[in-house]
Amino acid sequence: MSSLEDLPAAASVLIEEAKSEPIILFEGPMGAGKTTLIKELCRQLGVQENVSSPTFALVNEYEGAAGKLIYHFDFYRINDEREALDIGAPEYFESGNLCLIEWPSMIPNLLPERYLLVQLDVDDEGKERRLEVREVGR
Repeated sequence: MSSLEDLPAAASVLIEEAKSEPIILFEGPMGAGKTTLIKELCRQLGVQENVSSPTFALVNEYEGAAGKLIYHFDFYRINDEREALDIGAPEYFESGNLCLIEWPSMIPNLLPERYLLVQLDVDDEGKERRLEVREVGR
């Protein structure tokens, strides 16, 4: 993914990958496009409501096509993994529903054994974006 024009194609690939692995972690610096990519994923999955980063709520729940639930997490502002435990993060991860997790490095001990890791990077000018996807724990 080198520009926003590539976003729909990148999201389509992730949707295919998520069929076998419903936990997707998004890692990258601020402004790399994590939330923007998640918005496109949700749009393609039929979410009708506004998709925004759950920075203060920690988790947003969306309903996609055919009533499928999608959980969107943002752990950027937590101070301790206990905050993620308090909202029941492991139960969400084990639900079988699609879980989209921003800033997973903040909860290393709570991550499931298997997931897709999406690493996003952006150049110094904020124009060129790189996306790398890999499976972890298979």
